[in-house]
Amino acid sequence: MLIAEDQQLVAGAIAALLDLEPDIEVVGNAHDGPAALRRVEELSPDVLLADIEMPLLTGLEVAAELHRRASPTRVIIVTTFARPGYLRRAMDAGVAGYLLKDRPVEELVAAVRTVCSGGRAIDATLAVHAWSDPDPLSDRERAVLRLAGDGQSTAAIGAHLGLTEGTVRNYLSEAIGKVGAENRTEAARIARDRGWL
Repeated sequence: MLIAEDQQLVAGAIAALLDLEPDIEVVGNAHDGPAALRRVEELSPDVLLADIEMPLLTGLEVAAELHRRASPTRVIIVTTFARPGYLRRAMDAGVAGYLLKDRPVEELVAAVRTVCSGGRAIDATLAVHAWSDPDPLSDRERAVLRLAGDGQSTAAIGAHLGLTEGTVRNYLSEAIGKVGAENRTEAARIARDRGWL
């Protein structure tokens, strides 16, 4: 398996714990999303264990890209974020597992074995909540809102995404309305809190 985690101490601890298991071999690690994609191509691991929050590409974006490529590597998301919106997006991206970092290591090991054998390992509590709070944002609204939440101007967002300022304003307006916010900052905060960004 391959571990994609930007915090080196956490990545090392997970690798050390998993390497204690006789049937699990950690073949490498990556500290950002693009590196994770490159390492999957190089190493062809059975499982990619990925954090959500990583530089350049999130674990969810990496999972979606591997799903798009029809990669045989199965993805388990391990995160601190107990947000139902993240789980829904993870499922849409084709992940095979979704666990919280505060779970016992035995659950992680069991999840790896389940996913390797073709099953799914999803935190049951999150699964129940994931379907009660659907994500109203389109992919483009999400991308625009994420950049707005980072403090970027309409012009900067447009330049980054290849959109006109008017189109950016339209996407922001739609996103603000969909999440029930008063402005772009509040909309980004609400969407982040619910796991939609």
